[in-house]
Amino acid sequence: MNREQHQKVTASHLKRSALLYVRQSTMRQVFENTESTTRQYALRERAVVLGWPLEDIVVVDGDLGHTATTAGERDGFERVVTEVGMGRIGIVLGLEVSRLARNSSDWHRLLEICALADTLILDEDGVYNPKAFNDRLLLGLKGQMSEAEIHVMKARLHGGALNKARRGELQVPLPTGLVYDAQKKVQLDPDKQVQESLKFLFTTFDRMGTATAVMKEFYKSELRFPRRVRKGPQKGELIWEEITTQRVLQVLHNPRYAGAFVWGRRKQRKLADGRTHVEFVSPDEWISLVPGAHDGYITWKQFQDNQQRLLDNAKAHGDDRRKSPPREGPALLQGLLLCGRCGKRMSTRYYVRADGRKRPYYLCDRERAQRNAPNCQIIPGTNIDKDIGELLVEMVTPVSLEVALTVQGEIQSRLEEASRLRNRQVERARYEADLARQRFMNVDPNNRLVADGLEAEWNAKLRDLQEAQQKCEREHEADRTALTAEQSARVLALATDFPKLWRDPKTPQRERKRMARLLIEDVTLIRDDQITAHVRFRGGSSRTLTLPNPLRYWEEKQTSPKVVAEVDKLLDSYTPGVVAGILNQKGCRSGHGKAFTRQMIVDLVRANDSIRSRYQRLREKGYLTQEEMAERLGVISQTVRTWARQGLLRAHPYTDRGQCLYEPPGKNPPTKKQGHPKLADRRRHAEVPSLQRKEM
Repeated sequence: MNREQHQKVTASHLKRSALLYVRQSTMRQVFENTESTTRQYALRERAVVLGWPLEDIVVVDGDLGHTATTAGERDGFERVVTEVGMGRIGIVLGLEVSRLARNSSDWHRLLEICALADTLILDEDGVYNPKAFNDRLLLGLKGQMSEAEIHVMKARLHGGALNKARRGELQVPLPTGLVYDAQKKVQLDPDKQVQESLKFLFTTFDRMGTATAVMKEFYKSELRFPRRVRKGPQKGELIWEEITTQRVLQVLHNPRYAGAFVWGRRKQRKLADGRTHVEFVSPDEWISLVPGAHDGYITWKQFQDNQQRLLDNAKAHGDDRRKSPPREGPALLQGLLLCGRCGKRMSTRYYVRADGRKRPYYLCDRERAQRNAPNCQIIPGTNIDKDIGELLVEMVTPVSLEVALTVQGEIQSRLEEASRLRNRQVERARYEADLARQRFMNVDPNNRLVADGLEAEWNAKLRDLQEAQQKCEREHEADRTALTAEQSARVLALATDFPKLWRDPKTPQRERKRMARLLIEDVTLIRDDQITAHVRFRGGSSRTLTLPNPLRYWEEKQTSPKVVAEVDKLLDSYTPGVVAGILNQKGCRSGHGKAFTRQMIVDLVRANDSIRSRYQRLREKGYLTQEEMAERLGVISQTVRTWARQGLLRAHPYTDRGQCLYEPPGKNPPTKKQGHPKLADRRRHAEVPSLQRKEM
C-alpha cells in the first residue's frame, strides 16, 4: 500500500504545496473532543513521509466549530477549493471525507476541481487520484456514506425529540413569562411584574379587540414589556422595553401562554443563497399539541377565541376584506357592509363638515383600485346608521326575546332527539366492529387468505366506529346551547338595559359597534332612486329597510320654506335690512343656524327665482325712479327728493341706503311754487296758530 501511495505521488505533485484541512463540527467538540483535532494535525507527518517538506505544508483550520452540511459558511473550505483551482496544491489531506464535506454537491465539486488540477486526496486510509476511475468511484462512495451518516445521526436525534414532543416533555426555549423550575417543569415566571404585564396584555386585548389598541394602551399608560435575552453576553437577563404591535401578536399567537405544549409551528428550508427561510404552518399541521401541559396565563378556550378574533381582524386587509375590528370612528356599520351590486365588502371613509364633526360614508372602490374603473357605490352613512340603530332597539324587545327563548327551547328539544339518534349510530358501529373482531378471532391463523380479508374488514369497522364517535362528539358540543333560568332572566333584562345603553351619549362608539356585531351578521346596500338595506341578523332572520337618498350638503343647509315664505311676505312692506331684523325678533334662523343679515336676505332673493325683490314689487305697482319723477314734473332730481322730504311726494325705500321709488303724483302734482323752499316755510309758518307763534 505504501508503494502504491508513493507511485501516485509524482514530482509534479511535490513541486506544489500540500494542504491540510482541519475541521470540527461545533465549538463544544473543539474544546472537548481534542483527540480528533490532534489526529487531524498529525496528518502533516503523512505528508512529510510522502515527500513534502514541512514548510510546504499549508494548514487550513479556519472552519473549527463549523458544520460541513453546507459550504456557504465555511471560509476554510472555500479557500481549499480556490487554492486547488489555482493549481498551487499537489495534495489535499483530511482525516476522513466527513471532515471535508457532508453533502454530495460540495464533495463532488472538490473532486472535479482536483481532477482538473491533477491534485491528490489523502485520508486516513490512503492516497487517491481523482483522475483514476477506481479512486474516483471509491471517493464517491465515501462521500455518499458521509452524507448518509449525518442523515442517520440527525434522524436518531430527531426521532428522540419527536417522541418527547408528542408526550409534551421536550425541553424547548420558553417565551418570556414562563420558566423551568428545578425539576424541569414549566411554571409562571416568579417575577410578579412580569406576570402582571402579561395579564394586562391579555386583559386589554379582551377589552379592546386589536393588537394595535393593546400597543397604544401600553404607550398611554407608559408601561414597558419584559423580554429575556436569548443570546449574547446578556443571555438569560430580563430587560424592559417599549412594546410593538408585532410583539403583541407574538404573545397572542403563542399557545404556551395558554398552558399548551406545541411543537412544529414553524418549518425551515434552505434557500439558494444559503439563508434559512422560516414559515408558520396551520395548526392542523403541527406535529404535537398538548393542551393543559402546564399552567398558563389564559385558558385554552380564551386562546382559541383570541385566534378567531385575530383572524377576523386580518381578513379586513385581505383580498376578500372581511369584517374588521370595531374602531373609534362614528361609522356604526364599519366592517359589516356588502355591496348589493358586486357583492364585495364596502370600506368606510370619513369627511369633515364645516362644524368640525366627522361624517361617515360607505364606499365600494375595489374595481377602481384594481382596474381604474368608476366606484361601484358611494353612500352617505349618517342616516343609515341612525335607522339601523333604531332597528336594533326595536328588535331587542321583551316580546322578541321571549319568542327567541321559546324557539331556543323548541330547537333544543329537537337537538336532543337528534343526539339520541347519533348515539344509536355509534352503538350500531360498535356492534359491527365487535362482530368483525369475533370473526377474525375465530378464523384459522394459517388460512391467510381468509384471515387477511377478515383483518381488513375489522380495521375498516374500527375506522367507521372512530369516525362515528368523533362526529357524535362534535355535534354534541355544538348542541350544548341550552340556557339556564338565570341566563334566560338575563336575556329578558336586555329588553330594558339595551335601549338605555344604546341611547346613552356616554356610551363610546366602539361599544355600540360591538353590540351591533353581536346582533347583525351583515348589511347589504343598494343605491338607486332610494337606498335599500337588507339586514341579516345572527340566527338567520332578516329585515329590509327602504330609505330616501340623503340630501346633499347644500340641500341640508337650505333655508326653511316657511322662512322663505315669510321673507316673500315681508318684502311687500319692508327693505331687506328691516326684514332681517323682524325675522331675528321672531327667532328665525338660516339653514346654517345663523341670525339673518341684510346681505343674507339679498342673497336669498337672488337664489330663489320665485321671490321678487322689493324693487321689482314697487316697479310692478308703477312707482317711478327719481329721474323719471323729475322728468314728469319738469324739475331737477334734487327737487324730487326735497319734495319727498316735505311730504309733497310719497317715497318708498327699496334698499337700506335710502334709495327710493316714488308714487305717481296723480291729477294734482306739486308745482314749483309749492315746492319753493321760502314759500314752503311761509306756508308752514302761516299754518301755526297765533298762540304757538307767541310762545315760539
